[in-house]
Amino acid sequence: QILSKGELQVSDKERHTQLEQMFRDIATIVADKCVNPETKRPYTVILIERAMKDIHYSVKPNKSTKQQALEVIRQLKETMQIERAHMRLRFILPAKEGKKLKEKLKPLIKVTESEDFQEQLEMVCLIDPGCFREIDELIRSETKGKGSLEVLSLKDVEEGDEKLE
Repeated sequence: QILSKGELQVSDKERHTQLEQMFRDIATIVADKCVNPETKRPYTVILIERAMKDIHYSVKPNKSTKQQALEVIRQLKETMQIERAHMRLRFILPAKEGKKLKEKLKPLIKVTESEDFQEQLEMVCLIDPGCFREIDELIRSETKGKGSLEVLSLKDVEEGDEKLE
C-alpha cells in the first residue's frame, strides 16, 4: 500500500534547490524569447531574474517551465519594456489564393520585409510567435496544401556591439 499510494518525502533543501533551478530555467526561457522593443536586443538572464524577483514571482512546481515563462512575460510587460522576439517567416502562395489570403494574413503580420508577386506570391515578414499556429493553419486550409510556409529565423534580434553617437 505504501509503495502504490505513498509519496516520496523530499527534504527542505532538495525542494528549495528544485524551485531555484526552475526559477533559473524560467528566467533563461524568458531571456531567450524576449527582446527590448526599442533596441531589439535580448535581455540578460540575470536582468530577467532580478525583474522576476521585483514582481515577486513564485514558481509553481507542478506547471511546466515553458508555461510559466509565458506567464512571466505577460507579468513583466506591466513593469518593464519587454516583448517576444518576432519570428521571420517566408510564405509562398499560389497566385489565385494569394490576394485573398494576403488580406486574411495582414492583421497577424507585424512587419512585411519583402513581397514578390509574379506567378506566385512570395512574402518575407515578421510575426509574433503566438500567431504562428494560426497562420500555419490558415495557409494549409486556404491553399489545400499548395502554399508553403518556412521559418527563416525563430527570433529576430540585433547582434553585435551597440553604436553610440
